[in-house]
Amino acid sequence: MTMFNDCIIIAGGSGTRLWPASSSRSPKQFLPIPSPDAEGSFFNAAIERALALISHDKHGRIIIIAGRFHVTQIVKACDKYSAAEKERMVLIPEPEAKNTAPAIACALHYIDWMSGMERKVIVLTSDHIISPLDRFIIDTTAAEAFAQADKLTIFGIKPRGPETGYGYIEAGQLISGSAEQPNAYKVTSFREKPDRQKAEAFIQAGNFYWNSGMFAFSSKFMLKEFRRNAPELMLPFDKLRAPDERSFRKEKGLRILWEWLDLKKAYNEVEPISFDYAIAEKCSAAVMIEAGFDWLDVGGWDEYAALIDKNKLNKSEVYQTGSKDCFVDSDIPVALIGVEDLIIAVRSGKNGGPGSVLVARKGETQHMREIVDQIKEKDRNELL
Repeated sequence: MTMFNDCIIIAGGSGTRLWPASSSRSPKQFLPIPSPDAEGSFFNAAIERALALISHDKHGRIIIIAGRFHVTQIVKACDKYSAAEKERMVLIPEPEAKNTAPAIACALHYIDWMSGMERKVIVLTSDHIISPLDRFIIDTTAAEAFAQADKLTIFGIKPRGPETGYGYIEAGQLISGSAEQPNAYKVTSFREKPDRQKAEAFIQAGNFYWNSGMFAFSSKFMLKEFRRNAPELMLPFDKLRAPDERSFRKEKGLRILWEWLDLKKAYNEVEPISFDYAIAEKCSAAVMIEAGFDWLDVGGWDEYAALIDKNKLNKSEVYQTGSKDCFVDSDIPVALIGVEDLIIAVRSGKNGGPGSVLVARKGETQHMREIVDQIKEKDRNELL
């Protein structure tokens, strides 16, 4: 049985790859999972995984790190859970987005103050599709054993092709593995998102895996790694005082660390940096578990639209003539005349925020970053 004490869920992010359905105010993790077997959002699925991983420890916690803009969505998403389940959760709203390293450092300080002892910790993403849960638990059980031995454990995904949108892990020496347990490898290196030529070379080499963004470690070991590899990042957090009961408030039973003294100052002082850059790439005690579970990032509109169509989950009101093979995701009625192979996403603004429309030819939505950059150049960040 998996023996993690605490789980950190990273639930921030801007969600621009699925704009305008996803935005900084309501990013991808709060969208419904496009699967007939799943209930709720990507975020809800992450909570379900976390509850399963800490089920043995009655004092186990789920620490949710997200932006202050996301508090309302998280409270709403957590409303489905029982009072006992919500007692295991705490939401820490970040004063500003500074990427994953500050978020994990913040959560580790909270864990250290609340327990005062060694804790086995797993960091989960909140915007991926992972199944089946039973296999996920088997793989995380293997990761827990390495975390207990003061190793940073990463979950690597066997590549399905030369994807340029993911970071890669270069696997080295095989450490363990069996018919029942996943293979574990010593990590040789981490590689950032490659160009097409490099990605193809990684696939040909055969020992490169996609980086899932999920990690396991012991709390004391990781605090030491932060102080050794990123002391300038840790210093502002080390100055924080432990929160007291006045720092918390509850909304619909969810405990929120709303007024952590000097947290805003700490975030203001640190540079935005990913956990991979700050810690993982510098850690000599890194192990990769070859994931046996299915993992899907749903990285853009082509993939998201295909999943919705495949599972017959589209509820948009569409009228069309002379059109074919178009996908529409809209909160208002849409009519199509004489068009084909389009992805059309409409958010009217009736639920708050500005109205926005995306029209893209299928197979071209990987260029969304260019659109986002243009919006920023025109200083229209409110659209994002």
